[in-house]
Amino acid sequence: MGHLTQRDLNASRERLRDQVAHALRAALISGELRPGVVYSAPTLAEDFGVSATPVREAMLDLAREGLVEPVRNKGFRITEVDERDLDQYTEIRALIEIPTVGRVTEVATREDLEALRPVAEDIVRAAREHDLIGYLEADRRFHLTLLALSGNERLVETVGDLRKRSRLYGLAALDERGDLLPSAEEHLELLDLMLAGDAEAAESCMTRHLGHVRSLWAKPDGPPGT
Repeated sequence: MGHLTQRDLNASRERLRDQVAHALRAALISGELRPGVVYSAPTLAEDFGVSATPVREAMLDLAREGLVEPVRNKGFRITEVDERDLDQYTEIRALIEIPTVGRVTEVATREDLEALRPVAEDIVRAAREHDLIGYLEADRRFHLTLLALSGNERLVETVGDLRKRSRLYGLAALDERGDLLPSAEEHLELLDLMLAGDAEAAESCMTRHLGHVRSLWAKPDGPPGT
């Protein structure tokens, strides 16, 4: 391949696998790794300047997340996500996250909710700076930390898995269209409603936020990941 953006992967042996997985996710988000294309571990390893072993291990981690699939004797194919997949992921998230936001609004302490404000601000800052990796990480941290206030660990795991399977796709296109910042700012709006104790309005905001994200994916200038 020989054309991936050079990334610093200098790390201790035990962390190298995670570093490679992080770099691969970055390449997925940027579009350097294309859906439907098969990539070999040795070729990717050459691009990253590491041995093939941590790349294979990292790819297996991504395979468990549904982001790639092994292709015998060839490497790994980047998983394609179609409109039906995104509809189903969004529907499941809505069934879980909307009522959970309402419950958390009623039971969470003000201190717990205020602790999320810096994270919400990080999401907005990353969107303004076109930092897609920073956006993805802050967005994931905000939503999963918020859901964790429900006390249901399995719920958090389920939503985390759904996010891994969907949110990597289309971010670069959203950023190019200028649609990422409005979505980012909804996190601050949601937090303010929850701090005000308005569970109904918070659920409505979460409904709009998920619908907003899904409608952005569906814009006619190309399917997610293209």
